[in-house]
Amino acid sequence: MKQNESSLTSLVSAFARAYHSKYDTPKIFDDFIANNLISEEEFSAISKNMVNGIQFFNRDIGQKFKNNPKEILKWITQVQLSPTPLARSAYSEKVLLNEVKLGVKQYVILGAGLDTFGFRYPELKNSLQIFEIDHPATQEFKKEKLEIAKLTIPDHLHFVSMDFTTKFSLQDLIDEGFDNKKTFFSLLGVSYYLTKEENEALINHLFSNVPSGSSIVLDYADEKLFEEKGMSNRVENMVKMASASGEPMKSSFTYNEIKNLLENSGLLIYEHLSPAMINDLFFTNRKDYLSAFETIHYIHAVKK
Repeated sequence: MKQNESSLTSLVSAFARAYHSKYDTPKIFDDFIANNLISEEEFSAISKNMVNGIQFFNRDIGQKFKNNPKEILKWITQVQLSPTPLARSAYSEKVLLNEVKLGVKQYVILGAGLDTFGFRYPELKNSLQIFEIDHPATQEFKKEKLEIAKLTIPDHLHFVSMDFTTKFSLQDLIDEGFDNKKTFFSLLGVSYYLTKEENEALINHLFSNVPSGSSIVLDYADEKLFEEKGMSNRVENMVKMASASGEPMKSSFTYNEIKNLLENSGLLIYEHLSPAMINDLFFTNRKDYLSAFETIHYIHAVKK
């Protein structure tokens, strides 16, 4: 992964969260700090690129709103970009905050990008150690963004530079203060870019040195990923965009496959949310374009 590729991926995700925080009502997930990490120039450039790409996403929408770029941007953001990042973050943090009440002491965010949890919950500074794991280029990019935004990195937030998709290093985590304590992991927007074998190896590594009761929230694509077109072809578009960016999607799972993978690592599924359940939980009674993404499921699994 090159510096600019790493930066772009994390920027577009932050853009989706910032857009939602600024313009959408009601809020599914209010990342009110994301906007501080994106300059006006970047926000404008991403917006223009999205609007200019409407022919790829949907020619009919491009024609219908050809004189209304704001509506085109809203459509692309709400249909294609935002649904999964918003709902999976809302679900993961809801589970995490409940786990903290149940004694979780460490939070490990894999593929953290421009995550802002450590800045949005300062009240947890004495009770929760947060470890952000990501590619070195992404973390340098984030540190630059935090400096520009004049956001001070709190003492309980630790950056662990690692390409965990190729080799996971527990020692690198330990060197930053990670301990054998009850831990919560989030693995969001990652599983489909790894092979099934890589997913299993990674989860095995994560849970090899944490006590019973530690848990993970992850999202995964079901077996229809490569055949489902989705609303306005958005699933097909997602797969095409991933391939075009040089990071193709590699894996999809039946429920039994993901269940067996987790059981092989000593985990039991505590909760599974299908796309329909995600839609009911986060997207009901909306008057905009937002709805749960087809083929994407969420799981909360706990170590026995």
